[in-house]
Parts: sequence; structure tokens; C-alpha cells
Amino acid sequence: MGYSLDFGWLADATGAIARGAATTILLIAVTTLAGTFLSILGAAGRRNGPLLLKRVIGVYVEIIRNTPFLVQLFFIFFGLPSIGIRLDPMLAAMLAMTLNMAAYTIEIVGAGLDAVPRGQTEAALALGLRPRQVFVKIVLPQALKVIFPALTSQIVIMMLESAVVSQIAVRELTYEADMLQARTFRAFETYFVVTMVYLVLSMGLRRLLVSGGRRALGAGVS
Repeated sequence: MGYSLDFGWLADATGAIARGAATTILLIAVTTLAGTFLSILGAAGRRNGPLLLKRVIGVYVEIIRNTPFLVQLFFIFFGLPSIGIRLDPMLAAMLAMTLNMAAYTIEIVGAGLDAVPRGQTEAALALGLRPRQVFVKIVLPQALKVIFPALTSQIVIMMLESAVVSQIAVRELTYEADMLQARTFRAFETYFVVTMVYLVLSMGLRRLLVSGGRRALGAGVS
């Protein structure tokens, strides 16, 4: 029996798909800002902090990078209530995504910091700049320019992985797709449309980040 394509339901589903896409965009926006900030702190602490802090950051990175994101999400949403910490689905998703992204980008940011010649730091300190000023004004901008392509890719990957948070009933794009499929029984058409939406979001996000990076960091970003 042949399969007959039917996209007639799409007109009524546009609102749900748009709301799901908006939630996905919100998730990745918060995750990008919070995750990048934490990764900068983590990379700096892993290189210049006390021994205990270095070990704590190292353990955190290894745990996150060697366990599935879905398990991390379930631990935060289902596990933490056992010790009295309850988070709503959206907050749990943001926390899980931020912690996951930060663990991966700590390594990326660290590689960028290592790429900045140490002589520049020594020269700046000799001129009387404080260590924090040297890091923020001299070392970090150069490191970000070096790592920006890898950082951009990691952000896009995290956006795609956000589909997992549908498992805790966050009403993002995949969740809305599941609901539409359950109502229309048009699995092929539903997931085809949502796949195209993810493709547009990924390509748009990458172009936005590259364009913004060029303006913020100057030449060398691609």
C-alpha cells in the first residue's frame, strides 16, 4: 500500500511549531551566555587557581564529558527532588544544558588561553596592570578570537541536543513535534517539517554567531 503525503494539518500547527522553536531559541540563548561565562571562569581557575579548585574543576569536566546528557538531565529533574531540591522543567533544562556546555567549553577556552604567548602577560604585568586586567583586556580577547569557530560549533551542537529536554516536558520544538504527531498520526510529515526547522535554526544560529563574532572580535573570526 502506498503512502499518501498530507501536509494539510500544517496550517493549524504553525503556531505550535513557532512556540516550540521560540522555546528552543530561548534555551540556547540562556545556555550560551551562562555556559560561556562559566567556561571562562572554569578555564581560568583550572590554570591559575589553587590546587583544590583545579581538582574540583577537573572532576566536574570529567564527570560531565563522560556521562550522557540525558542522564544528567534526569539527575537534575528527577534526582534532586529526593534531597529536597525541586526545579520546574524549564529551569532544570537550562541548568542541565548550561552545566553540560560549560564542561565542554572549558577545554575549548583553555586551549585558547594556552595559545596566547605568555610574554604578553609578563609584559603587561611589568607595565603595572593587575592580573585581572591582563586577563580581561589582553589574554581573553585573543583567546576568544582563536577559539571562536570551535565555540560556535559547540553552541550549535548544544542547540541540537536541546531536543532531549522534551523528555521532561519542556515545550520546545521536539516536544511540540511529538504532540502534533500524536494528534495527526502523520509522523513522516511532522518530523520532516521539524527537521527542516532545526536545519534553518542551526544555519541561522551559525551565521548569527559568525557575524556577531566578526563585529565583536574583529578580523580572524570565520
